[in-house]
Amino acid sequence: MSGGSGGGSSAPGRFADYFVICGLDTETGLEPDELSALCQYIQASKTRDGASRFISSATEGENFEQTPLRRTFKSKVLARYPENVEWNPFDQDAVGMLCMPKGLAFKTQADSREPQFHSFIITREDGSRTFGFSLTFFEEVTSKQICSAMQTLYHMHNAEYDILHTPPTNDKDSCSSTGDCNGTSVSKLQRFNSYDISRDTLYVSKCICLITPMSFMKACKKVLEQLHQAVTSPQPPPLPLESYIYNILYEVPLPPAGRSLKFSGVYGPIICQRPSTSELPLFDFPVKEVFELLGVENVVQLFTCALLEFQILLYSQHYQRLMTVAETITALMFPFQWQHVYVPILPASLLHFLDAPVPYLMGLHSNGLDDRSKLELPQEANLCFVDVDNHFIELPEDLPQFPNKLEFIQEISEILMAFGIPPEGNLHCSESASKMKSLRACDLVSDKRNGNIAGSPLNSYELLKENETIARLQALVKRTGVSLEKLEVREETSSKKDLKIQCDEEEFKIYQLNIQIREVFANRFTQMFADYEVFVIQPSQDKESWFTNREQMQNFDKASFLSDQPEPYLPFLSRFLETQMFASFIDNKIMCHDEDDKDPVLRVFDSRVDKIRLLNVRTPTLRTSMYQKCTTIDEAEKSIELRLAKIDHTAVHPHLLDMKIGQGKYELGFFPKLQSDVLSTGPVSNKWTKRNAPAQWRRKDRQKQHTEHLRLDNDQRENLDFSMSELQLQLCLDWDQHDWPFIPSIKSVSERYLKYIQEARNLGSTIRQPKLSNLSPSVIAQTNWKFVEGLLKECRNKTKRMLVEKMGREAVELGHGEVNITGVEENTLIASLCDLLERIWSHGLQVKQGKSALWSHLLHYLENRQRKTTSGSFSTSGILLDSERRKSDTSPAMSPLRISLIQDMRHIQNISEIKTDVGKARAWVRLSMEKKLLSRHLKQLLSDHELTKKLYKRYAFLRCDDEKEQFLYHLLSFNAVDYFCFTNVFTTILIPYHILIVPSKKLGGSMFTANPWICISGELGETGVLQIPRNILEMTFECQNLGKLTTVQIGHDNSGLYAKWLVEYVMVRNEITGHTYKFPCGRWLGKGMDDGSLERILVGELLTSHTEVDERQCRTPPLQQSPSMIRRFVTISPNNKPKLNTGQIQEAIGEAVNGIVKHFHKPEKERGSLTLLLCGESGLVSALEQVFQHGFKSPRLFKNVFIWDFLEKAQTYYETLEQNEMVPEENWQTRARNFCRFITAINNTPRNIGKDGKFQMLVCLGARDHLLHHWIALLADCPITAQMYEDMALIKDHTLVNSLIRVLQTLQEFNITLEASLVKGIDI
Repeated sequence: MSGGSGGGSSAPGRFADYFVICGLDTETGLEPDELSALCQYIQASKTRDGASRFISSATEGENFEQTPLRRTFKSKVLARYPENVEWNPFDQDAVGMLCMPKGLAFKTQADSREPQFHSFIITREDGSRTFGFSLTFFEEVTSKQICSAMQTLYHMHNAEYDILHTPPTNDKDSCSSTGDCNGTSVSKLQRFNSYDISRDTLYVSKCICLITPMSFMKACKKVLEQLHQAVTSPQPPPLPLESYIYNILYEVPLPPAGRSLKFSGVYGPIICQRPSTSELPLFDFPVKEVFELLGVENVVQLFTCALLEFQILLYSQHYQRLMTVAETITALMFPFQWQHVYVPILPASLLHFLDAPVPYLMGLHSNGLDDRSKLELPQEANLCFVDVDNHFIELPEDLPQFPNKLEFIQEISEILMAFGIPPEGNLHCSESASKMKSLRACDLVSDKRNGNIAGSPLNSYELLKENETIARLQALVKRTGVSLEKLEVREETSSKKDLKIQCDEEEFKIYQLNIQIREVFANRFTQMFADYEVFVIQPSQDKESWFTNREQMQNFDKASFLSDQPEPYLPFLSRFLETQMFASFIDNKIMCHDEDDKDPVLRVFDSRVDKIRLLNVRTPTLRTSMYQKCTTIDEAEKSIELRLAKIDHTAVHPHLLDMKIGQGKYELGFFPKLQSDVLSTGPVSNKWTKRNAPAQWRRKDRQKQHTEHLRLDNDQRENLDFSMSELQLQLCLDWDQHDWPFIPSIKSVSERYLKYIQEARNLGSTIRQPKLSNLSPSVIAQTNWKFVEGLLKECRNKTKRMLVEKMGREAVELGHGEVNITGVEENTLIASLCDLLERIWSHGLQVKQGKSALWSHLLHYLENRQRKTTSGSFSTSGILLDSERRKSDTSPAMSPLRISLIQDMRHIQNISEIKTDVGKARAWVRLSMEKKLLSRHLKQLLSDHELTKKLYKRYAFLRCDDEKEQFLYHLLSFNAVDYFCFTNVFTTILIPYHILIVPSKKLGGSMFTANPWICISGELGETGVLQIPRNILEMTFECQNLGKLTTVQIGHDNSGLYAKWLVEYVMVRNEITGHTYKFPCGRWLGKGMDDGSLERILVGELLTSHTEVDERQCRTPPLQQSPSMIRRFVTISPNNKPKLNTGQIQEAIGEAVNGIVKHFHKPEKERGSLTLLLCGESGLVSALEQVFQHGFKSPRLFKNVFIWDFLEKAQTYYETLEQNEMVPEENWQTRARNFCRFITAINNTPRNIGKDGKFQMLVCLGARDHLLHHWIALLADCPITAQMYEDMALIKDHTLVNSLIRVLQTLQEFNITLEASLVKGIDI
């Protein structure tokens, strides 16, 4: 985000605000940098002795293990010019800490003393940014006191070392002769790391630094390098150094947007250029370096982590590398902006900020000696760790793929290879990569122009085939079915013959590569969000109430947007839409209605989106996953080229200043003490700029241009970013995306919103972070208190959001949220809840163990319990009977499931598919949510106060009792809704199911002689036939997860003397989740009994786990869902059925059909069981059964006649009619044939499903094939109906039949898919 602004509106457009010198203050002498030393000591002692890391004395803080040359000493700001500028007050602590993040370094003539350049960012208290560029070099120490102080420190160190490391013999010679005295001998130590005042020259680090409002990194680096060169070259510079520094501070302006500027360094011209307001924002770091260090694959993965707001930790020996990677990743996010803690260089003294339980992007300096395994980080569950120097990246679990990742990597690789950069990076690249580098693709292109190479692109393709990454990509892309036969290597489009570029070739190449890569990244977002504006929800109320209720407002119709996206994009997009950067982007859009109001970033993005939309009108490609390559590269390159070919402005040349005689004295190798009187104030008038500038730019225009192109100006930063700067760490403000209103820039929003912005600023000011120079225990405690409050607030917002999401329309009717909230991936919300729990459990940990702090705590708890069990002091609180929750679940026959935190942990440990601690913690959270036990389990876990004290520091969230109680209370609200987040995610695991069959006690169930069997079906599969041992009514078996259970098929083989079985109901319980399903039956299974069925299909329903449910233990089964409810009563004769009148029957049909219609109008993820709607208690089968029962003539005494008998007679009638060829019309004939075909097929099925079972199957098949209304019409006209039905029967009333047909016709528009158990054995 390098384009960020510095100065406020009063800032004149000056190139640099301050010139600073940092180094050793000879007057105060050597001061140990205690904070840095303490951090180093803690690191060292951690690796030495694990957890015992408490520091007993200040002397240990100085860390005598380090030789004095390797210790850290305090650096000071020695001078700054000017003293202060009003628009950018000087922050001495920040600049001192960041110019030399590890303090002063000492070296001798034996060490390498190359100057090192690095840049940094200071985020001020108001959230705005300033950029720093510093060059660190070594100067000889001339102070005798300092040299002798160093010598004294060495004497002390060696004496200390002797005591600690010499063997008991105390014979130094033998020790040094063996060369191994406890690891390193003193003589070795002295040879490599010692200082002898009589023999060695001592050097100390010094740093010169520019503080600027905008990030012109390349120009600032040249200014500093030329100043350093002036000091070290044998010839003095043409003018005193004061002249050059005065020039850069007061006479060089910022280039206006879209212009280039040339000014003079000590030895040569320096050129910088700034993009116009219609181009991508200013970014001046070399993208090339990032791809060389990490490789394309890693960069894209890191980019994905940043977009999803994971914690990101960069690790490198080089400060500039940390800065380059951080700035590149955030710049590539255009048009989105990183909203959280942003500290590209974390000073050694601030390592405790890694404990922050918020998303962050931080850079940590490595000493080059410790490897990754020695680095202990407070939380790793959601961490992306990037070892920049070693080409290594460690990703968080469950990272979704960036959309079109393969084609995206391919497009980036083509650009990199045109610049001779191997896509796998340069650090550990293979031979093929280095071959590639030597044979530059651009050389090929120029050869082609000279006619040496044929014009076919295939040649370059052949050459590139050797490249490993590209070969791997080609193979992968082929597998996905995308044809990428030719790999294009971009030819450089610049017509350098026509334009003479003013900067050198290498620099121009960096500009070209930067813009090409950035355009490709920006193009991904313009393609993905081409139609985002359609889904922005403009607030219906005025801005004032919108601000007040910002937390409750939905600003984007996520469900509709996602429903338009290609399936492969969803895992990434559903999570990205939940990020704070996306919410802020949309808020910004809502705030800026007019083109003039618009934030510059938004204006650029919207203009690109408009172009794409115009293009798509002609060639529609939106909403497909077809990859659209970037087409804006040439235009963007051309703009830069034109600016660099024709320099728009030239600044005043450095000139002699009015200095006293003897000032500005030159001394080789030493940066002089500058004359503050000439540097402290600038010129009274701006005559120099006016005299030399080729074009007159008015101040007003200049300011306008200045504000237009800044990526974000102060006020916007203040409200939008609150990045944790290296120094003003605005940690406490970076919580949830609805924490407080996002407010765009004052400049870009009309004046009437000033009031709201001011209010928001006041809101922020109550929780300002104090200066870090005051790192007292009370300040650190205050920061942690902010963390605790923030975590609690985030928990409240997340639970509310998830509940409203889950309750969907019901919640809307109750007045929460808006209709368009539903449909966002439930998984995304649960994953973000798991992330929050991990952050809460990581906050204030004493010692880090494993990657998941939550799982680690659970394991400690388990261990404690086991210890107590073995020692006999085990209380029963760990395992509670389920009596209070599931009184109504089962009849007394099914023993209740125990509620046990430990048992749930064991279930997770037994799942072999879950390999990591983070995965186990997430699975445990999902299981607890599904069982409605999350709050209860966590309360039990935290009730072990001894354990919590042992694991957590006093300030940790989990040790703040009030907040902890509120947190558990928020989680308790999840019990109001049903989640299947465990069952639906772990679809392949083995689950034990417990079955209970309850036969009728009245009618001789104990005499039953046949062999029963059962088959259970669910949304994810079925068990197949399970044989039940005779006389066994309860059993447990294990099979792959069936999902939510839908039907049970139960039957027997009709063997033995008494093969009749009256089953009241069947119960099945998932032994892991505790979900219990009841499948009512109430029918006989046996030849010659009831309808002669030997098997039945029972439809079940999940029992509620609430105690309010009716608790009567009735002998006859309740009126529950199952096929043909009318015959469910144990009474056999059809005459005893409850008689319904025609009105009631019509109502039942209407309700059944309405249920099915509603089912299909719900989003797919919210639909219940269709089987229940077809075959359940008030399902379609039951309603049609009522239709055919109405007015059915009573047969002779003791003889049952079933609807199926009537249908078979009708079939016989139509078949004879066809044989006698007495067929009325063709349409009618087709219907009759269809009807007969279905009846025959069902009769021929090998299953013994009985007559009612056959009727159910016919209704289901008729509904599936949209034939029911035809068959009703057919049967109403059939003569058989006249014989078998009374005159008042519904089926004989033409008006009622027509109305029935119309109702059934509404099912025609739906694609009804039947569960396999309903149509098993039928092939039709």
